[in-house]
Amino acid sequence: MSGLRQFPLFVLIGLIGSLAMLLPAAHAAQLELWLAGRIFLYSGLFFAAMFGLLGLSMMNRTPDISAKSHLITLLLTFALLPLVLAVPLEQLVPSITYGQAYFEMLSSFTTTGATVFDFPAEIMQPIHLWRSITGWLGGFLVLLFAVAILEPMNLGGFEIRSASMRLGSGTRSKTGASKEMSDRIIRQSRILIVPYTIVTAVLVLILILAGDRPFVALSHGMATVSTSAISPVGGLSGGSSGFVGEAAILIFLVFAISHRSWRAIVMQGRLRWMLSDPEFRLAGFLIGSISLFLFLRHWFATFDTEQTGNVGLGLEALWGGLFTITSFLTTLGFESQAWSDARFWSGLDSAGIVLLSLAIIGGGVATTASGVKLLRIYALYKHGLRELDRVAHPHSIGGAGSLAARRFRKQGAQVAWLFLMLFLLAMAAAILGFSMAGHSFESSLLLAVAGLSNTGPIIHTLPQGIDSYTVLGNAGYWIFSACMILGRIETLAVIALLNPDYWR
Repeated sequence: MSGLRQFPLFVLIGLIGSLAMLLPAAHAAQLELWLAGRIFLYSGLFFAAMFGLLGLSMMNRTPDISAKSHLITLLLTFALLPLVLAVPLEQLVPSITYGQAYFEMLSSFTTTGATVFDFPAEIMQPIHLWRSITGWLGGFLVLLFAVAILEPMNLGGFEIRSASMRLGSGTRSKTGASKEMSDRIIRQSRILIVPYTIVTAVLVLILILAGDRPFVALSHGMATVSTSAISPVGGLSGGSSGFVGEAAILIFLVFAISHRSWRAIVMQGRLRWMLSDPEFRLAGFLIGSISLFLFLRHWFATFDTEQTGNVGLGLEALWGGLFTITSFLTTLGFESQAWSDARFWSGLDSAGIVLLSLAIIGGGVATTASGVKLLRIYALYKHGLRELDRVAHPHSIGGAGSLAARRFRKQGAQVAWLFLMLFLLAMAAAILGFSMAGHSFESSLLLAVAGLSNTGPIIHTLPQGIDSYTVLGNAGYWIFSACMILGRIETLAVIALLNPDYWR
């Protein structure tokens, strides 16, 4: 272990990803799919050896512990590691190209859940297991990077609470060590891996008890905790856990709403934090109000149909809206099996534009969710309240609250507004790129939001858009891949990487 500490961070991650190929190899051997087992086994051993040799050749070098190196590692990990992860996929599925295999694994690794497999039943189980494992590891890596790299640099949403500091001005290494950030990564991974694994295992067990097959329960459990929405059966509608399974998934989505959920497990904290946590309160307000709004919308529409007195369909429609809204707010992307019941109940469409907006808002800071993040939206909301107060009382000072609260309302809102504008500019550029690639405006909008918010299933929310990622074309795949990477590492981190001070 002491030798591994001297390996570069990218090499460590690549080594873990290579060894993870042994799991689908073992599963393929259990199913007597010998060709798939050999491909995963040989690929895993080969790349593990390559990364091991690379690590040995670099372990005695003088490390670069600047902020630049951490962000570059973060960028290269998401951009280059899927090149390795895609090799077994390209060998086992002859109907896809290597570019599509890279797209599939990048989508899994960034927890986007966009897939080129339109008929998952035709794909062998070891491939689905590999996609699920990649998404689960990608979700854990997101948590790890947020705590070990982005938090010390005041990026990834942490800049809102530390708005008095310059963006990216965090310490070079809080440990004071002369090694790379690998030491901090290893320490934080030991703290996070236990609750991350336990939460996944508990959810998988509940789904099995609710009626799902173990393989489906494992895939959906890992997909929920990592918010990747990777499913071997095409979503929750292909499972057998029903309402109980959806209720369990809904409860476990609290870990994508606030990072304090993970800390409550690690520190064995109580649940009182939910009442004071701004992200949890804002998420509760959005989920409750929008669910009620959509339910009333469908209910009023039933006055013109014969379903007015159908209480059962009404309750199913309410539940379907509640679950699906929470799912897209946390950028998971699973639809409730009752989501379509709302349309049958009222005859109206499913209000896909609402789900698009929720995916843009996103989940909590330092969680597996993506999007703009709830804390930034909350900072803008508090600043808006202050500005409205100044309209009524122009000469008020606005000194309510502590110094940190006042900074949160002012500097925090400024940084949140900056990120929101950068996000919208990136979305506009992505829409322009997809339009130039030959897609309609509706399809371009869906693809831009899906990529930047890492919510792949969202393309199915609007009937005017595309219904499959296989029609993207080469240019579309490259643009969408760039959107997924940018959405996962966030635009502020990219801007910080372009800071000339980092290159001096």
